[in-house]
Amino acid sequence: MDGWMDGWMDGWMDGWMDGWMDGWMGGWVDGWMDGWMDDWLDGWMDGWMDEWMDGWMDGWIDGRMDRWIDDWMNGWIDGSIDEWIDR
Repeated sequence: MDGWMDGWMDGWMDGWMDGWMDGWMGGWVDGWMDGWMDDWLDGWMDGWMDEWMDGWMDGWIDGRMDRWIDDWMNGWIDGSIDEWIDR
């Protein structure tokens, strides 16, 4: 009985249980993880990077450029007017 029972248990554990675990890990869990990583996470990251980050950077750069151009133009115009008046 010990030999038969041990052999049957080993066979059951090695065969059915391993097969079930492989199927579960290889199929459902891997599929879920791949789906989560590929779809939701990548989509969220792409959306965050493309939308929020680009918007923030564009706004920041545009704001800096606008201020720099305004300051330069105002300084140039003010300087030109002052120079013209001083003549």
